[in-house]
Amino acid sequence: MALTSNKKITLNEKTISYIILLFLCLIYLPLIWHWYDGWLNKTIGIEHEYFSHGVIGIPFAFYLCWLDRKKWHNLPDLFRPEGFFPLTMGGIFYLSGVPEFVNLSFPLVLLGICYFLKGKAGLKLFWFPFVLIILATPNSIPYLITPYTLWLQRFIASLSGFLLFHLGFDVSVNGIYISVNGRLVEVAPYCAGLKMLFTSLYVSLILLYWREVLGDRTRSLCLIIGAVFISVIGNVFRNAILAFFHGARQDNLFVWFHDDWGGSLYSTLMLACIFGLLLYIEKWDFNEVSPEKSESLNTQEDDFNFKF
Repeated sequence: MALTSNKKITLNEKTISYIILLFLCLIYLPLIWHWYDGWLNKTIGIEHEYFSHGVIGIPFAFYLCWLDRKKWHNLPDLFRPEGFFPLTMGGIFYLSGVPEFVNLSFPLVLLGICYFLKGKAGLKLFWFPFVLIILATPNSIPYLITPYTLWLQRFIASLSGFLLFHLGFDVSVNGIYISVNGRLVEVAPYCAGLKMLFTSLYVSLILLYWREVLGDRTRSLCLIIGAVFISVIGNVFRNAILAFFHGARQDNLFVWFHDDWGGSLYSTLMLACIFGLLLYIEKWDFNEVSPEKSESLNTQEDDFNFKF
């Protein structure tokens, strides 16, 4: 009788989990479809394009949850009432109909369900998928940052003009404007590289977790700094190429590189460079100690042992 009772409880737990999953799919599948359609076909707001890294991150987050599904079922059911707060907030946001709030309701509802069912242990188990989903949820932060990117626009324009000038082109730079052969190109706020910077940092986070290096602070910091450098320098070259195409009256190439799959190919190559950098960083031995320092440490240890 005891075995039969336990089997029934397990079956009920799984049934509840599947019902919740089905409910979430019915509510949020259209929203996620809208995100993906906007990211892939560029039919979403330009600020929301900054979160196009979610094309990679959201499936990866769901994949990680699927891998840990057995650990999830093994956690005790706590039914913590505190989980109702983010769940209620998410429900209010969703029913408000305001696009910004509807987007933010997705991580809030997931957070509330997870904490209500499994408590802190559930959050600890799925902390990384939560981070990926939160960072991929479209919001207005890029719109709020845009007014403060003027210095970055000028920096990109100056370096791009410097590069083209030393390649022998007729170039002049005025603030955020690059003139090549008399044709003007503006380094607009959305061309300043913030989107690629966000994507580079997001992909770096995924790579660090995938390669099990996230816990190594030194290697993680080196990769983050390297990703920022690759993103900024890559954006300088990107704007220089765009200015060259425009100045050379290669409008088809300009559109291909700016609006078509040429830009996506260039971004992919930049992300490949970040992955290559991580593989190189993994080979570094940060624990290596020079012979002189090792001898000094041994002497200090001997002195300590003697005095003790």
